[in-house]
Amino acid sequence: MKVSVEREIAGRTFKLTTGEMAKQASAAVLVQYGESVVFVAAQGGPGRPGLDFFPLTCDYRERFAAGGKFPGGFLKREGRPTTREILTSRLTDRPIRPLFPKGYKDEVQIMSNVLAYDAENDPDVLSINGASAALTISELPFAGPIAAVRVGMVDGELVLFPTMQQMEESPLDLIVAGSSESVLMIEGFAEQLPEDEMADAIMFAHKNIVELCELQKELGEKAGKEKIEFEGPGENPFLADLTAKAKDRLKEAKVSGQKSDRSDAVRELRDELQAELFPEGVEETETGTLSQFKSAFHDLEAIVFRELIFDGKRLDGRAPGDLRAVNCEVDLLPKVHGSALFTRGETQSLATLTLGTSRDQQRVDGLLEEYSKRFMLDYNFPSYSVGEVRPIRGPGRREIGHGMLAERSVQSVLPPSDKFPYTMRCISDIMESNGSSSMASVCSATLALMDAGVPISQPVAGISIGIVKESDDKFILLTDIMGDEDHFGDMDFKVAGTGKGVTGIQLDLKIDGINEKMIRETLEQAKEARKELLRTMLSVIARPRKEISHNAPRLLKTKIDPEKIGLLIGPGGKTIRAIQEETGANLDVEEDGTVLVSSTDAAAAEAALARVEALTEEIKVGRVYKGKVSAIKDFGAFIEIAPGKDGLCHISELSDGFVKNVTDICKVGDYMEVKVIAVDDQNRVKLSRKVLLESSDDEGDDGEEE
Repeated sequence: MKVSVEREIAGRTFKLTTGEMAKQASAAVLVQYGESVVFVAAQGGPGRPGLDFFPLTCDYRERFAAGGKFPGGFLKREGRPTTREILTSRLTDRPIRPLFPKGYKDEVQIMSNVLAYDAENDPDVLSINGASAALTISELPFAGPIAAVRVGMVDGELVLFPTMQQMEESPLDLIVAGSSESVLMIEGFAEQLPEDEMADAIMFAHKNIVELCELQKELGEKAGKEKIEFEGPGENPFLADLTAKAKDRLKEAKVSGQKSDRSDAVRELRDELQAELFPEGVEETETGTLSQFKSAFHDLEAIVFRELIFDGKRLDGRAPGDLRAVNCEVDLLPKVHGSALFTRGETQSLATLTLGTSRDQQRVDGLLEEYSKRFMLDYNFPSYSVGEVRPIRGPGRREIGHGMLAERSVQSVLPPSDKFPYTMRCISDIMESNGSSSMASVCSATLALMDAGVPISQPVAGISIGIVKESDDKFILLTDIMGDEDHFGDMDFKVAGTGKGVTGIQLDLKIDGINEKMIRETLEQAKEARKELLRTMLSVIARPRKEISHNAPRLLKTKIDPEKIGLLIGPGGKTIRAIQEETGANLDVEEDGTVLVSSTDAAAAEAALARVEALTEEIKVGRVYKGKVSAIKDFGAFIEIAPGKDGLCHISELSDGFVKNVTDICKVGDYMEVKVIAVDDQNRVKLSRKVLLESSDDEGDDGEEE
């Protein structure tokens, strides 16, 4: 039976419909906002034997047909997921994962398809709402609903579900997901927004989330299925015994030395206990299975970690608000345009920065309007960074997500293209990892940009804050969390920004939400850590270098009349190719008449720019040109002063003395400097070499008098 519920949200209708499509799925919902429509199906299935994690899979796809478009290229069918689709899949996963019961290991799959896109309402946030709505009305044991909203800023005022047009001018792009009671996920970027204003925006989002949760509850009351009664695994048969035998020893192991020392000590203790309970070759005893033993040991690690934190002991001995030791270096590598190494404790990012021209920009095509990217940050997480061995594959979802978080956190401080016309690509290679390598990438990227001479408006740093929570009033915030603190803790709250405010923010939780107090305290604690990071970074390089690397291409820029673009390009590209071949520079011409000249040789770039300006400018009386003799006549020489533009230098104007024959002064192919002395009504140009020679003689006479 078809069931629909709807509400008026921010002046548009938000509608949820079920019972019409995909009736064999566990649940399916059609989400419509304005004229954008997303179909979301939730499907449960039996778990695979031996799994020790919850196998939730979220996929989001944007069909070109939803916007009335064909895919570009030869293949007229969508291929692998785009970066935007991967990022939205992650956004859908993060707030719903914590709301399944502990120990639930059945397969759950969420599939979202954009069926219609109105070019006004972004469908990405609709996917999160649709996933929650489908899970809420399904039989799956989901402790929802949750909802998600996007918040922008127009004329200094917060706007709920801003349109695509409003987002083009908005200094804030914030997505918040949560339940009626608390916030579960944040992903946002801003132009140095102060912390208190960012917190206000988050709480503004949550206030509106409550209404969307109520809408989903209404749908559940009308069309919801009876929930599966899931009983957790119960008390692990090994936990009590391991607690009695090994808890104190595990505490000692957890606070011993560096990451590798702690890992070795914990592994030795686990192997010792395993050998005692499970002799070689035995995987099951009267007490339980080897899998249950490993699960119990992991649970004991979590108990020990939390007890240590509430006893005031972090694993490496730091206080809750302390950073690990930070070290920065720049200008490490020859030939590259900018490089930096940022080390924070046992997390290390090597950033390399490459400068290019507009032809190096990344064209991005998809459901949304095609656009070009002039800044890219690619994040790589090799296995050696955590002391492991695994095959080298293409970038995974995590690498794409971390790279985009760092990229957008830095993007707002980049110079505008009219002041710095370069394309910039940064690569962050994680050399070591023990906590928040994405925020290390923000720091290393900032240093590499400054090392390359990119005039950023402010340096950006990033840090991750964790939390260990017992209740809404009893919690501890941890600055600069390590891997174990992320794994056994309850939160990974990443904040990037300048000394003025926040540029990037991301919240991931393992619990069912955090409140306003926790959010505001986290932002404030991150601000203090960020200031300390910036002080260290600026002690190494205080400001962007005044000159770009000598290895980087030199870019010169001019603007010509768009109607003269054809003249510059010439028939079949003949003219522009000739300029490039003769000077060795590259020319890029944009539709508005902007011409970018690039070359690793500054003189070549200047020569090419002069040729462009000479060709496209009006011939003006008094201007001096270096021209090429194109023809010899008895009465004078025709000189090409710009491609396709000749002038006559009469025999009487060739020299400051008597000239009997033109060939006594020049021949075809010679270059000479001439000055425009007249342009008649028919645009015929008269040139003189004599006036330049006379001027030179006058200067020489002045020198002799002195």
